[in-house]
Amino acid sequence: MTPMSDDKAYTDALLRRIFREVRLIALVGASPDPTRDSHIVMRYLQSKGYRVVPVNPKAAGQTLLGETVLPDLSSLTETPDMVDIFRTSEAAGPLTEQAAALGAKVVWMQLGVRNPGAAARAEAGGAIVIMDRCPKIEYARLFGEHH
Repeated sequence: MTPMSDDKAYTDALLRRIFREVRLIALVGASPDPTRDSHIVMRYLQSKGYRVVPVNPKAAGQTLLGETVLPDLSSLTETPDMVDIFRTSEAAGPLTEQAAALGAKVVWMQLGVRNPGAAARAEAGGAIVIMDRCPKIEYARLFGEHH
């Protein structure tokens, strides 16, 4: 598989396949603040039928949108299909590698988040990596909800 550092490689067919195959999403950087993008994205993905497990060491143990917030990816009791990263590009490096090591099929870095080196290593291990995109925006665009 070629590295996905070129956004043109993110075909609609690839993104649709991700949305079709993913069921469990770990959202790193999930915020209990309902005005934050990570909270809005989590709620949206839940409304589309995905189970979203929030990961945030500062909010660990709290309940967020019906799910217990975990302190880190290693605290997951199930392998996530996708890890959605709401952190800096620098922080996304080790998180991408942890997600791939856990067996996540997809690592998704949010808008403004890019780490090509970590992406290439995760892809070499078989993961699909999406950088600098938002699953809420892409889902809405692909399934006719974007206005």
